[in-house]
Amino acid sequence: MVQKYYSSPKNTPLTKDEIKEKYEDIHEEMKEVLEWKKEEKAKLKSSKTTSKEKEAAKKDLKKIARRINTVKGQIIYWELREKGESNFKANLEKNEFWASCKEE
Repeated sequence: MVQKYYSSPKNTPLTKDEIKEKYEDIHEEMKEVLEWKKEEKAKLKSSKTTSKEKEAAKKDLKKIARRINTVKGQIIYWELREKGESNFKANLEKNEFWASCKEE
């Protein structure tokens, strides 16, 4: 029996329309995250919120900051893919951005 090492890509490449759809989806996700951030900041400023709710909002703001960086990396990836860059190059750019976020 002959062993196959590599025959072809396992997944079919994405079409231009699929890439554009994913790019639009990630922008929608960014809007949702920014809305979440706005809600949490409002909780911090509100006089009606309890101290426990304010502490929870502070923790959530840290999670939101991390999520914003994640979504920004995805935006970089899909923007490059939409411009016609390869998956490999777009992934490198995205990972470099994420590495720079971790250094901060």
